[in-house]
Amino acid sequence: METQYFKRYSSSLNRDMEMKVYGHAGRPVLFIPCQDGRFFDFENFHMTDVWAPWIDAGQVMVFSIDTMDRETWSAGSDPYWRVRRHEQWMDYIFNEVVPFAREMVNARNGWSGFPGLIAFGCSLGATHAVNCFFRRPDLFDGLLALSGIYTAAYGFGSYSDELVYLNSPVDYLAGMPADHPYIQEYNRHRGIIVVGQGPWEEKDTTFRLRDICQEKGIGVWVDIWGHDAAHDWDWWYKQVRYHVPHLLENQ
Repeated sequence: METQYFKRYSSSLNRDMEMKVYGHAGRPVLFIPCQDGRFFDFENFHMTDVWAPWIDAGQVMVFSIDTMDRETWSAGSDPYWRVRRHEQWMDYIFNEVVPFAREMVNARNGWSGFPGLIAFGCSLGATHAVNCFFRRPDLFDGLLALSGIYTAAYGFGSYSDELVYLNSPVDYLAGMPADHPYIQEYNRHRGIIVVGQGPWEEKDTTFRLRDICQEKGIGVWVDIWGHDAAHDWDWWYKQVRYHVPHLLENQ
């Protein structure tokens, strides 16, 4: 498996950011690590082994990035500043990571156009992945979110302002007009949201997200696994193996 390491200065965050890229060709997948995670977690937690059939076959290239959760969702400081730092990280993804991935996959595949990224994450990484998919359907046309929590209250408590709302999928999707043009875009894409009902899983916001999507006519697949399916890597490996073929089918 071809693996590349990058360390690049981010103008959005005013600091160096690290990244690993796995694969030699195929569609771009953005992996967002679990809470407080690092760019090397895709490899260290053996997701490389699980994704290897599609990476080695040249179907996907995985771009694994750093989180900023320790300064944002996990920190105990003033939520006003934390959510603004989080939004800088979202700008980093939208304005720096996506163009970088676009340039690389076009060069590797000999493409003149560019398919959107597939956002992938587990736990709080799934939260961020869902946020990317729903906020920027012009950039993300695929989603695999495992065991996420889809309210910004998890990170920012009772504090609320326009940026907290903008990063809380169950809130901004509930407030989206039924004729919003994004809904047509979502339905041209392929989104899969998964949660188990076993130990440590937080199911309520996934159920809320499912109900909102049904009300709005948003055709994402919300897949509820059984009471044995826990909030843990062994179950995420199983869910990846099951769902990636559906995600890549006819794509």
